[in-house]
Amino acid sequence: MEKKKVNMVAVVTMCFIFAMISFVTNMAAPFGNIWKGQYSWAAMMGNMMNFAAYLFMGIPAGKMLVKVGYKKTTLIGIATGFVGIVIQWLSSLPAFGNSAIYVYLLGAFVCGFCVCMLNTVVNPMLNLLGGGGNKGNQFIQIGGTCNSLAGTLTPLLVGVLIGTVTDNTKMSDVSPLLFIAMAVFAISFVIIYFVRIPEPALERKNLKFEHSAWNFRHTVLGIIAIFFYVGIEIGIPAQLNFYISDLGFEGSAAVAGFLAASYWFLMMIGRFLSSAISGKVSTRAQMICVSSLAILLLLVAIFLPESVSMTVKGSAVPMKCIFLALCGICTSIMWGAIFNLAVEGLGKYTEQASGLFMMMVVGGGIMPLIQQAIAQRAGAIPSYWLVVAMLAYLLYYALWGCKNVNKDIPVE
Repeated sequence: MEKKKVNMVAVVTMCFIFAMISFVTNMAAPFGNIWKGQYSWAAMMGNMMNFAAYLFMGIPAGKMLVKVGYKKTTLIGIATGFVGIVIQWLSSLPAFGNSAIYVYLLGAFVCGFCVCMLNTVVNPMLNLLGGGGNKGNQFIQIGGTCNSLAGTLTPLLVGVLIGTVTDNTKMSDVSPLLFIAMAVFAISFVIIYFVRIPEPALERKNLKFEHSAWNFRHTVLGIIAIFFYVGIEIGIPAQLNFYISDLGFEGSAAVAGFLAASYWFLMMIGRFLSSAISGKVSTRAQMICVSSLAILLLLVAIFLPESVSMTVKGSAVPMKCIFLALCGICTSIMWGAIFNLAVEGLGKYTEQASGLFMMMVVGGGIMPLIQQAIAQRAGAIPSYWLVVAMLAYLLYYALWGCKNVNKDIPVE
């Protein structure tokens, strides 16, 4: 049987877009460090506005794929991102005075629309370019590796531009980064305008849609899984950071930042390893493995006595923190794996499902808030029981929930 030729230009383009998504998203945290010096409540608000945009844009983005196709949706997303960056730059101008924070949050919200549209495009497109199944997951993990690399480098770049954050640090100090972002968006728009991208949605535009993605049980359960997954991904390092910082030893904030960064670095390593093996190891097997391992690591972290410690950057840190950071290797592949399993066999309903998935990314804003509420009452470590419960659902999904029991529904 002749192997289908892979459109490598389209694959590289999608991986680049995956990196852009992380570039935009990961500017929120270091920018939050700037704003919290002026407004104590603003530290995570840019991040929250970014995630909140998914709730509003997820379904419309899915409909855009069906109506105008992948390429035009990508171009609209990039243009929207350019506008969002410009709005954030405007917040650095002295003319806005005390209203500047609200201009910035508006820019973060608009950028959220951008990354939602781009996410809606790249996940089904990479899955399609890989032909679905294990190969489709492999392509998504390759894109995810690029995403994690950009996510690791972006805070470093912002840090170089800012230096040390003080109460006098302003958004104007990162204007060079915003100009770089504008240039990246402008150049990307031109490049993608001339790149040929497959348009399966437009090819199926005239087909009748007797059902919807909601009629597929494995897709509905996968949508719930994505909601929990993003909460897990954000919640683990966030509480790890708070837990170590609250220990109060000298340099605790630096150690907290180091271990949280280690979590994100391990996510990049995990995605790289998965991209290497996904052509041979099934998505479901990988998902079962990492879900089980994450639960085990968290249980060890919860029950391990705080007195058991090790030295990190010259300070004694509870060993349980290391087990929490190691969870990054597990959460690394979950996004791509869940998406791959949930859209398997969907055919013409794939684009609609992608929009629904993006809407559920709002879980990254909601579940960490719930975990934080638990932490404030019971402590940071007990709050991880919520994460264990969410991981138990992901394990259920990998074992049984991902099976397509609606194969009788026509999808072509």
